[in-house]
Amino acid sequence: METPLEFATITELAAQMRTGAVSPVKLAEASLDRIRALDKRLHAFIAVSADRALAEARAAETLLKHGHDLGPLQGVPYAVKDLYDVKGIATTAGTRLLHDNVAAVDCSAVRRLASAGMVLVGKTHTVQFAFGGVGINHDYGTPHNPWHAMPHAPGGSSSGSGVAVGSGLVPMALGSDTGGSVRIPAALCGTVGLKTTVGRISRAGVYPLSWTLDSVGPLTRSVEDAALVYQALQGVDLADETTPGVPPDDVLPTLKAGVRGLRIAFAETIFFDDVDAEIVT
Repeated sequence: METPLEFATITELAAQMRTGAVSPVKLAEASLDRIRALDKRLHAFIAVSADRALAEARAAETLLKHGHDLGPLQGVPYAVKDLYDVKGIATTAGTRLLHDNVAAVDCSAVRRLASAGMVLVGKTHTVQFAFGGVGINHDYGTPHNPWHAMPHAPGGSSSGSGVAVGSGLVPMALGSDTGGSVRIPAALCGTVGLKTTVGRISRAGVYPLSWTLDSVGPLTRSVEDAALVYQALQGVDLADETTPGVPPDDVLPTLKAGVRGLRIAFAETIFFDDVDAEIVT
């Protein structure tokens, strides 16, 4: 059975665009239509950039029609957490104290994804100052976990990004992770979340919580999609002194290698105390 367009992975969308089954403009319009239809209830987005999205989609479509293929991210819609600077939109970091903190330029991560041909549809809600793992925001409202009819926590602090991907509003959204802020909403909203190593991806233009711990990372529908976004975002940035002078980490060839021989450590008393039996098993 073919995956519905709104829940297709980046790799599936990339293949469809190259066969002509779907176009970047159609994808952008579908994403914006779904946001208009569902986000009043879901409350994933704090800002929607429809004009920019359609302009970027038309540009991506024109390039593809003329044989200029920028790679699998080209023409794919995405969103960013409201810590990322996007030109002309306020970066509030989830607090009304920063309601007029309008960005003059795009942050490094957004510029890199634009270079890969991605289409930015807007910014997603976060916890105030990105400080919290539940996802609750008393200033701008709390996103609604898409898997429950009644209000349930979306996880935080990349709450809106988790909800946006989990509900099919976009196939990818950027979050940030200091102590679980990509991984928690990914787990609660049924998506893949990648906590990247500090220094692999530039944080320039991303509102900080802890400069020693913050990292940029994607929430996606598959591990392969997360790897594609990670690949595009990597690299040295003189605006972020934590980015090392080393070549990008080519992770795509290792995706099918398996995990045999790897070991994972976890704290039983933290993660398994008071857990329902059905979760443990």
